[in-house]
Amino acid sequence: MLDIKTTTLKVCETFISIQGEGADIGFPFFFIRLAGCNLRCSYCDTKYAYNNFKDLSLKRLLQLWKDSGLKRCLITGGEPLLQKHCLDLMELLISNRAIVYLETNGSIDISNVPSEVIKIVDWKTPGSNMEGSFLEKNLEFLNNKDQIKFVITDKNDYLFSKKRVNTYNLLSFTQVIFSVAIPKLKPLELANWILEDKLEVRFQLQLHKVLWGDKRGV
Repeated sequence: MLDIKTTTLKVCETFISIQGEGADIGFPFFFIRLAGCNLRCSYCDTKYAYNNFKDLSLKRLLQLWKDSGLKRCLITGGEPLLQKHCLDLMELLISNRAIVYLETNGSIDISNVPSEVIKIVDWKTPGSNMEGSFLEKNLEFLNNKDQIKFVITDKNDYLFSKKRVNTYNLLSFTQVIFSVAIPKLKPLELANWILEDKLEVRFQLQLHKVLWGDKRGV
C-alpha cells in the first residue's frame, strides 16, 4: 500500500500564480513543477527544472496545495510523467477534491492518467528540434476537456500544426491551442495567419510573462 509520508517526488518548485496558458487562462492556480525532462526543446524556458530539485513527499505536496486555498492544481515540469509516482500524486489530489491539470510534452504514454485530470499535451513542431517525439496513440485518451498545444516559432511550424489539426480532425474531439514562441515569432504574425485561414484554434500568449516577465516562480 502506498505510504504518502515516505513516497517522494523530485520537485523543482511549487508556487501560486495566475494560469498563463491554456483554456483556463487567468484563473489562480497552485503549481507543482516536477524536475527532469526527456526532451530538449529549442525554446525551453524552464531549463532550470532539468536537474534542480528537492525530494518532497506526497503528503507534503498535498498539504502545500491545501495551504494554498485554491481548487486548481497544475502538475508541470520538466516532464512530470517521467516520475511514476506522479500518477499517485494526481490520484491523491483528486481524492481530496482538487481540480487537477497535467502539462506533458506528448512523448510519454498518457493512458494511465486518471480520467478526471485535465490534460494539456504538447505536439512538438519542427522549430522545437523535437519533431517526431509525439505519441499519436495519446490522441485516443483526449476529450473535449483536454487540450493539444502547438508552440509556433515560424510559418513552417504554423503549416505543420495546421496540417495536423486537419489531418487528425483534432477539433472534433479536443481543444487546440496555437502558442506563439516569443521572440522567435511576433504575436501579430501568428494571429494574422489564423485569421486568414479561419482556423478554429485558440491563439495564445503566455499571460504570466506579460504580467511578470520571463522569470521563474510565476
